Amino acid sequence: MSQLAAFIDKKRQTKPILSMTHVVYGYPTVQESLDWMARLMKEGVDFIEVQFPFSDPVADGPSIVAACHKALEQTLDVETCLAQLGKLAKDFPESRIVLMSYLNPMYRFGLEKFAKRASEENILGLILPDLPIEQAVDYRAACEKYQIDPVWLVTPVTPKDRLAMLASQANGFLYCVARSGVTGHSVHEDKAHENNHHTTSLDNYLAEIKQHANAPIGVGFGLRERAQIEQLIGKADIAILGSALLDAYNRGGQEEGIKLINALFH
Repeated sequence: MSQLAAFIDKKRQTKPILSMTHVVYGYPTVQESLDWMARLMKEGVDFIEVQFPFSDPVADGPSIVAACHKALEQTLDVETCLAQLGKLAKDFPESRIVLMSYLNPMYRFGLEKFAKRASEENILGLILPDLPIEQAVDYRAACEKYQIDPVWLVTPVTPKDRLAMLASQANGFLYCVARSGVTGHSVHEDKAHENNHHTTSLDNYLAEIKQHANAPIGVGFGLRERAQIEQLIGKADIAILGSALLDAYNRGGQEEGIKLINALFH
């Protein structure tokens, strides 16, 4: 079992579902984003998914795209980001950090170096949503070498055979997108997708994933209400809070964000 899966397994013995919160590194400034991560960890979130911004974040909805563009008004540096996250990982041993970005900035940094430095800074998982597993031979080898988990994504429209393959390859956890499209819209807003023959109910989708996955399951995209998180209990291990948390932070800073987390998870 990988370090990431072992951490999830241990935490799940005392919690029905774990919390993962998404933060854009550098938004609105580097220091404010680090302060926000520290506050989230202090408040007891289990995971922080830190997004290193990229100018064309194709999987993200409007709130996160705007935050990425704002963050990129500064000069951001992957090495500095990794070192700062490493300090947070040391300061808050009860939480874990997963780093998410897109292939372009990490390819420029060097994928093997990325895996090595992340591992050295006690970041246990890496998410690159625009890197298909078939084109990730060197990246996967580097992750294995440095004992860090590449986290793969599946969606409700992933073909069944591909879903089975990705689920069976997952180690740390499998990131299950709860709805097709970009982040940020509520699951309930997807009326237009209900007639799409690919789209199964969330329960059926997660049941199918569980048939193939030995790794823990995280579910994100569109989680905004406590009822949605309660629906995941017993079917997933991690509920991932992204755009809803950013929207709360934009409305009222850290206090508003923490209020949302408490309402959803406590």
